[in-house]
Amino acid sequence: MKAVQTDWKALAQGVVQGYKVTKEEALAIVQAPDEELLDILNAAFIIRHHYYGKKVKLNMIINTKSGLCPEDCGYCSQSIVSEAPIDKYAWLTKEKIVEGAQESIRRKAGTYCIVASGRRPTTKEIDHVIEAVKEIRETTDLKICCCLGFLNEEHASKLAAVGVHRYNHNLNTSQENYKNIASTHTYEDRVDTVEKVKGSGMSPCSGAIFGMGESDKEAVEIAFSLQQLDADSIPCNFLNSIDGTPLEGRAELNPRKCLKLLAMMRFVNPAKEIRIAGGREVNLASLQPLGLYAANSIFVGDYLTTEGQEVRADWKIIEDLGFEIEECAL
Repeated sequence: MKAVQTDWKALAQGVVQGYKVTKEEALAIVQAPDEELLDILNAAFIIRHHYYGKKVKLNMIINTKSGLCPEDCGYCSQSIVSEAPIDKYAWLTKEKIVEGAQESIRRKAGTYCIVASGRRPTTKEIDHVIEAVKEIRETTDLKICCCLGFLNEEHASKLAAVGVHRYNHNLNTSQENYKNIASTHTYEDRVDTVEKVKGSGMSPCSGAIFGMGESDKEAVEIAFSLQQLDADSIPCNFLNSIDGTPLEGRAELNPRKCLKLLAMMRFVNPAKEIRIAGGREVNLASLQPLGLYAANSIFVGDYLTTEGQEVRADWKIIEDLGFEIEECAL
């Protein structure tokens, strides 16, 4: 690898002024010695502060349909190949989905994420979500994100028309590594859905799950693929390996590596919402607060089938950092 800029502060100041980091520079961040970690986080914060100040966006997930998924994603406890002992249920009622929106507000989350397992939603399922979204939109200022699987143009347009602000569909891993993670669909299938989201007018949300066997170079490729897709919101998940899944027992990450990956994502996608997502509590452990020097968003509460941190603990992290929650109004 050719020599790259290692004056992290100077590199960050260049990014703020419009410089685009190279793949070599991004890789240098991921592979930097631990002794440089605080310098890297300080540099990432220069970029983060330029675009977001000290604001932290909170997001809350509701798992509206659990398990029963025909896909074979190796990381997922809800997949057809998973033997994990999780709750499995069909769609929650409209009333339960609307109640979840009020809980999102109580947790000070400005974005409410309606998530369902499965390959792709039926028209009936899309209409079910739309009825809940209509009621939520009439009574709150919450931003609504949906994550319902692969979308066609008709379904994307219907969700956009009713006021769904954002749609999540993660790339998850690099194009090269994808064959090792799932076989029932392709990396290109995921890119296609993100493009349909963009075409509908909804804001595209797409991110990664790190720690699934990707190389450092592949981790960088993910960041640049998301840059090319122009994803507005980028959730950075860190594998929380679940017993009973094909990736059971895998533990490739440590807190310092996770922080470098977050910083790298900020350098590559400087103006985007970078969210610390699934696996935060397990993988960042006691270094969780430092992640917000690069990221400007987190999930609060539980994830899909794994538990999250108690919400007051997240509020306390933000308060102790001297940061501020970006709340939504009733």
